[in-house]
Amino acid sequence: MLNINAFVVGLLFGLGLIISGMTDPSKVIGFLDLAGAWDPSLAFVMGGAILVGAGAFTIAKKRQRSLLGAPMQLPSATELDKGLLIGSLIFGVGWGLSGFCPGPAVVSAAAGQPKAWIFVASMLSGMTLYNLIERRRK
Repeated sequence: MLNINAFVVGLLFGLGLIISGMTDPSKVIGFLDLAGAWDPSLAFVMGGAILVGAGAFTIAKKRQRSLLGAPMQLPSATELDKGLLIGSLIFGVGWGLSGFCPGPAVVSAAAGQPKAWIFVASMLSGMTLYNLIERRRK
């Protein structure tokens, strides 16, 4: 049942990305182009997501279990560390250069966009490399 619900929620998320135009890298690059033809539409999509997320987290913090009965697992980290800052910078550079972030890239890849396939393959390679490095450090 959890897998079916995860699929439905993922599908809803993907449809939202498509309808809002966030699977189009030119929209993202237009948002990041502050000195040129700036496109503020991504800010409205992000603002809507933040409002929905803030409400959901407010409710979730008061619960022990999810609506489907799974234990609630909320993030507990509160400090900014070096790994988070460096990872954020790398993420931002990749986002700015490609116009994709992970969610829209997966949706675009599923829609058959070749650039998205390259991005997703690169993203998965980077994640695998990180995991290999972390295992060796331990």
